[in-house]
This record gives sequence, C-alpha cells and structure tokens, in this order.
Amino acid sequence: MTAARYARAVTMATAAHAGVFRTGTTVPYISHPLAVSAMAMEYGGSEDVAIAAVLHDVIEDCGREYIIPIREEFGTHVADLVMAVSHLGIGTWKEKRIEYLAHLARSSAEVLLIAGSDKLHNARAIVSDGPTVFAKFKAPKEDVLWYYTELASIIAARGAPMASALTETVTKMKEL
Repeated sequence: MTAARYARAVTMATAAHAGVFRTGTTVPYISHPLAVSAMAMEYGGSEDVAIAAVLHDVIEDCGREYIIPIREEFGTHVADLVMAVSHLGIGTWKEKRIEYLAHLARSSAEVLLIAGSDKLHNARAIVSDGPTVFAKFKAPKEDVLWYYTELASIIAARGAPMASALTETVTKMKEL
C-alpha cells in the first residue's frame, strides 16, 4: 500500500466530514470511515478497496460533486467502488434499502467487502449503543432489524469474509 496515497484519501474524507458527528453522539464521524477502511484491510482488501472504504460515505453524505475529485485523485476504479457502495436511490427508506440489497446481491467481491465492513461497523455501534439507539433511525426498529438480517443473509450467501461476524452481531441486535 502506498502510504501517501492512503493518507490523501484520509485527508479528503476528514475534510468532507469535518464538524460532523455520529448520529446522537459526540464521536467525530470520521471515526466510522476509518474503522470501515481498517476492517476492509483486515479482511484482505487491496489499496483501492481501503481507499474506497475510507471515502465510502463522502458522496452519499457530502454530495455527488465529490465524485470528480475522487476520480481525479484516486482513479476510476476507486470512484466506481465508492459509487457502488453509496445509497443514492430515491424513494422511501425501505424502498432504498430494497434497491441496495438487490444491488449487493449482484455486486463484486470488492463492493461486498466495503459494504460488509460498513454494515458490520454500524451493527456493532447499534449493539454498543443499546436498545434506545433505534429511536435515532428514520425507520421503525422492525425495519432496521429486517434490513440488517437481509444484509447478513446476502453477505453470507456471497461468502464475504465478515459474514459470520455480521450474522453474530445482527443476532445481538435482535436481542436489544
């Protein structure tokens, strides 16, 4: 891995998420993409996957205009990975999730690695926050649990490396 290239991605993500905190917490948002990127690397992700993982929420949360600098700085492959893991659909919360689940069912192993790392980190945060966390969501608890159950099922069926960890964590979510 080229440390300088990765550092530029971390700098871009940090600037994009500056002043933003994890929902309902005082934890700087950048902690999430950093954790997702570290997890993707631990599960065998390439340099491009690690970079896309640290940038995975930039387009979704900060604006589509970031696709140009991502493509220019890190190349088409990284930009395509970031786009592939971004929730950009239109419709209700559930309609967007249904679309995303269908997308993951046919996505590349690299996209699954990033998405699985993202969802595993989010699921662990949910479990850590406890039962009151569900009040933070735009969807009822039942829908959130449905979504994570479906994610875990797809990720397991596709053989992504974090499948068992995600399935375990989703089971803990259901106990909240």
